Order: sequence, then structure tokens, then C-alpha cells
Amino acid sequence: MHTGNLIRRAQQRHVAIWLREVSAEVTSVQFAVLLVLEQRPGVSQRELGDELDLDRSTVGELATRMMRNGAVQRVSDPQDKRRMTLYLTAQGQAQLNALRPSVERVEQLLTEPLSAEERDILRGLVERLLSAEDQ
Repeated sequence: MHTGNLIRRAQQRHVAIWLREVSAEVTSVQFAVLLVLEQRPGVSQRELGDELDLDRSTVGELATRMMRNGAVQRVSDPQDKRRMTLYLTAQGQAQLNALRPSVERVEQLLTEPLSAEERDILRGLVERLLSAEDQ
């Protein structure tokens, strides 16, 4: 079987576990946004897109949806009005904290057949595959 098909099937398994264990309302991408904003408050939409490998329109739609849900606040940069920065709201931080245990459970279920060493090897190999696209 081709590597691409295996990766697609693994992603399908991840989505199924996510829907069962975490939420149908909050996607894994939205959770990733919350994590980035917790670690880098005031990140620009462009920087967020670069961090998560998302295009500008997707980041804009995500930010708008998450603003409507009260998780994210978008602020115009005082030095550059074209630059939009993003921050977690108190509600967004609470949502992130509430989701963390379930997301950790997804990680456990997804990699359950692997030893700790194999999980580390898998992550390293996938990271190498992804970094190759940047070259």
C-alpha cells in the first residue's frame, strides 16, 4: 500500500476517534489554534497560518468562526492596521483547558498499538516528512 494512502487512513482514524472522544463542534485544527494562541498571544493571522500550515482564507474563516464562538479575539495591530493579531479570550482558555484531557485520550487511543519508543519514532518520521516540503 502507498504511504499517502496509509497517511490518509490514519487521518480518517484520527477524525473518528476525535469525534467520539472530544467534540463534533471543536475540530482538531481549532484545538491547534487555541494551543498556538495560548503559547503565542498576539500572533498574526499570517503567522498562525504559517505555524499550522493553513492558507490565509482558511485562517480568516477559522478566526471569524472562533470569534463568534467567543474563544478568540481579533485585534488590529496599532503599528500596522493591516496586521490582525489574535488572542485567546477567557472563554477560549477555559475551552482549551476543558478539552486537554480528551485530546490526550485521543493521542493514547490513536497510538495505542505502539510502544513509547515507537510513538517517538513515528512522530519524528512524520515531522521529517512534513519538513521536507519546506525545502
